[in-house]
Amino acid sequence: MSGLVILALALWLGAWWLNVRIANGPRAEGRGARLAVPVIFGLTLLIMWELIVRGLQVPGVILPPPSAIAARFAASTSILWADFVQTVVKGALSGYVIGCLAAFGTAILVDRSDFLRRGLMPVGSFVAALPIVGTAPILVMWYGFDWQSKAAVVVVMVFFPMLVNITAGLQETTQMQRDQMQTWAAGYWQGLWKLRLPAAMPFIFNGLKISSTLALIGAIVAEFFGSPIVGMGFRISTSVGQLALDMVWAEIVVAAIAGSAFYGVVAFIERKVTFWHPSQRGL
Repeated sequence: MSGLVILALALWLGAWWLNVRIANGPRAEGRGARLAVPVIFGLTLLIMWELIVRGLQVPGVILPPPSAIAARFAASTSILWADFVQTVVKGALSGYVIGCLAAFGTAILVDRSDFLRRGLMPVGSFVAALPIVGTAPILVMWYGFDWQSKAAVVVVMVFFPMLVNITAGLQETTQMQRDQMQTWAAGYWQGLWKLRLPAAMPFIFNGLKISSTLALIGAIVAEFFGSPIVGMGFRISTSVGQLALDMVWAEIVVAAIAGSAFYGVVAFIERKVTFWHPSQRGL
């Protein structure tokens, strides 16, 4: 066995021992311990990846080491930035905003109509279950190969999860609470904005967080079926064909950072808006 592989195993055992000591230590509930454990774990995986790949002499066309991925990332920042703007900003973010707003407006209509609630929601569940690889080529043909078709795919992906969560959230208040609003002569819109919408916020943010990950996945996958010569999905597809796996992993790193930041922003806003909810009191 290669010395680098043995070193990787020794590193794993040492990091495991250290993490156990931190996680079970007297300051395990502190902010520093909660941050140190995942950081140590992640760094250990990266170093082991590097050592094992080099120790076993794995070809770069199969699995490049993290150092090669970092070098490619540093040398291709202009390309990665252009792909980020095309896929995340134009495709994913625009489709996310349009889909969430459309879902909110539709949820209000569904809330006011039993016919829509009984008719649209089952159809929504059916459409949400359709695989993206089936709907994406159709939307690309309808809307062209630029970012508009990717935004359309994202709209379809986020619309129904948001609709289901918003509709469920609007039903969260009790009948007694709604009757109380009526005794105060509050109309539908007053009851919506002052009672039912605030109570629905945990559900709404749950849908927003789910949709934040779906939006990025949808935009990238849609680019596999047609795109201009820019975009994360386009770059991944062409780089795989060129056996440039380091570029593929560089795009994956960008996607991971963008997706984590997107989710983190939504979670941060959720903590500020729903600070009163029991799920947020311990944060």
